[in-house]
Amino acid sequence: MTENITVFIQNSIKIESDAGNIYIDPFRMEISPRDADFIMITHDHYDHFSLDDIKKVAGSNTVLIVPSGMKKKADDASDMVNRIETVEPGKSYSIDGLNFETVPSYNKLKPFHPKGAGWVGYIINSDGKRIYIAGDTDATNEAKEVSCDIALVPVGGTYTMNSKEAAALINIIKPEVAIPVHYGEIVGKPADGEVFAKNVSSDIKVEFKIRF
Repeated sequence: MTENITVFIQNSIKIESDAGNIYIDPFRMEISPRDADFIMITHDHYDHFSLDDIKKVAGSNTVLIVPSGMKKKADDASDMVNRIETVEPGKSYSIDGLNFETVPSYNKLKPFHPKGAGWVGYIINSDGKRIYIAGDTDATNEAKEVSCDIALVPVGGTYTMNSKEAAALINIIKPEVAIPVHYGEIVGKPADGEVFAKNVSSDIKVEFKIRF
C-alpha cells in the first residue's frame, strides 16, 4: 500500500501517484531527479520551503502548490517551475488531474505555526487511497476529523506533536497505515519513531520510511 511513498528527511516526501510524481516539502535532496509533476509546500519554514531543493526536483512542467499566504515568497521559484497555484486551508482542489484537500496545520499553544498563517496539510487522493500529510501541526480539532487510509504525521516534538501526541491522534483517525516523519535530524531523536509505534493501537500498521 505504501510502496509508492518515499520519505527522505523531515517532511520531505515523494509520492508516485496516478496523477504523476508528487514531492512534498523537498529538503536536503541528495539527488536531482527533476521529475516532479507537482511540488506541494505545507508552509514557508526553511526545512519545508527550500529553493535549492525545489530546483533539484522541478521540471519544465512542474506545478508548485503553496498556501496563499506565501505566494510572494514562492514567486522566487517561478523560473524553476511551469506555474504556481495557491491554496487555502479547509478546501478541496483538482489541479491537472491531482485531487486533494487541504487541512489547517498549526500549533494550539506554541508560537511556531500560528493558525492565522493559513498553513496546510494535504489529503491526496491517489490510486483509490487517501494519503494525509499533516505538515507541522499539533493534534488540532481539524486533524482529528481527517478521514484517510495512510497518515504521515510529525512526531519530533518542539515545533509539532511529540511521539505520544501523534500516536494519540492516529488512534483517533484510525488510518490503515501510519508513517512517522519530522524526527531524528533537526528535531527529535531516531528513537521517537519507536515510541510512536508502541503507542499506536495494534490494529493500525506503523511503517518506518526514514532510515538513519
